[in-house]
Order: sequence, then C-alpha cells, then structure tokens
Amino acid sequence: MSSQSPLSEIQWYLIHTNPKQEDRAAGNLLAWGIETLNPKLREVRTNPYTGSVSLAAKPMFPGYIFARFVFQDLFHKLRFTRGVQDVVCFGSEPALVDEGIIEMVRSRMDKTGFITMSEDIKPGDKVVVKEGPLEGFTGVFERHMKGSDRVVILLNTIGYQAHYEIEVDLLKRVNEEGPQKTSPC
Repeated sequence: MSSQSPLSEIQWYLIHTNPKQEDRAAGNLLAWGIETLNPKLREVRTNPYTGSVSLAAKPMFPGYIFARFVFQDLFHKLRFTRGVQDVVCFGSEPALVDEGIIEMVRSRMDKTGFITMSEDIKPGDKVVVKEGPLEGFTGVFERHMKGSDRVVILLNTIGYQAHYEIEVDLLKRVNEEGPQKTSPC
C-alpha cells in the first residue's frame, strides 16, 4: 500500500470552466504545462431560410474539460487561470477521473480531434433523412465518401431514384421490424 496521497500523484481531474470558455481554459492550462482533454462534436446546422447545411464545433461537455496534473503542485495556479472556474469536487475532495474514461473518450476521437457519434450505418441499410431540405425522405445507404463525413445514399421518391451526397449525421437508420410510417393520400 502506498503512503502517498492520490493528490500528490499525477491524475485526471474534471475542471469546471466559465461559460463558453472551454477552449480558453484548455489553452491557458497548456501554457502551465498541464495536459488537457477538451473533446468536441461536429454540429450540423441547417439555415431555416436557405436550407443550406453547415458544420460547427461545439464542446462535448459544455462548461467542462479534463486536466491531468499533480493536484498539490498546481491547484493554486489552476484556480486563478483565465477561463477556469474551479475543480469539480465531491464534498471537500476533488473528483478523480478514471484513466479508462479518458481512454474511452479518446478512442471515439478522429484524427482532427472531433468525437464521432454517428450511427454505424452499413451499405444496404435503409435510412431516413433527419433534417434539412430532404427531411423525411427515405433511401438506401450506399457508401462513405473517402476522407469526409459525407456519404452517398440512393433516394427513393415517387417514380424517381437518385444518388445523393449528404452528411452522415443527417441520417438515421430505419428499423425495418417496426411499423412503417405511412402518409395520407
């Protein structure tokens, strides 16, 4: 059994940031030599007026980042770092984040640092478009586009089939066992 306190060893902690200052806090902590993890998601936004689709980065955990440091050595610097509100604590003890959780988050990150949350859609799966100008249209998933988050689907409409490139986040796999949605005539 170690006589050292966990606070004197390098550990991962959850940091509460000021509102919308996750990037600022992470950058300032990196300047102190503190390793951080600030996972981001790609958010697909559709302009309600033009129907155009764009991507925006947003934090996976708004208001929080992970930081790895020796608590006893750097806590006093961390508390007064711009963008940081405090270390998350339970009672009077700082909340330790298990290394397995950090590894799980990192395993979901792509090479650009974004978390991939899309469904695992395979060729031949029936899909429906969740939003945008083609919302509600169904089709068949064909393939992923190389080096992007876009995919090709075969859209089925009344008397017409078309290949269409679309963001994978705009698709949802259709459960074929459940009741089919029908539209009135």
